[in-house]
Amino acid sequence: MAGEEDIIELKFRLADGTDIGPNKYSPATTVATLKEKIIAQWPKENGPKTVNDVKLINAGKILENNWTLAESRMPVGELPGGVITMHVVLRPPMPDKNREKPQKDSTKKTRCSCSIL
Repeated sequence: MAGEEDIIELKFRLADGTDIGPNKYSPATTVATLKEKIIAQWPKENGPKTVNDVKLINAGKILENNWTLAESRMPVGELPGGVITMHVVLRPPMPDKNREKPQKDSTKKTRCSCSIL
């Protein structure tokens, strides 16, 4: 019975308000493993590609990839046997610097310099 009590039930809230889960995890599960599961279950085509594209937030704290659930749990406000909701934030895609410069130059050339009086 002791092993059953240690199981942590989590769901992940996405920015659009939808949830992934709830699912049960061992306290030894790492945050990186949770992120991999989120990526695999992502409901949209434009989802994250790597664990570095995802941030997990629990009780206002950004969780590090190498932490386990046992290390990242916040006991305040948790009910025994309750589901913990973690928020998922995506890192915006980084623009390619080599592609960005020509695009900026082309927009400068097409700007209108008219003034309406």
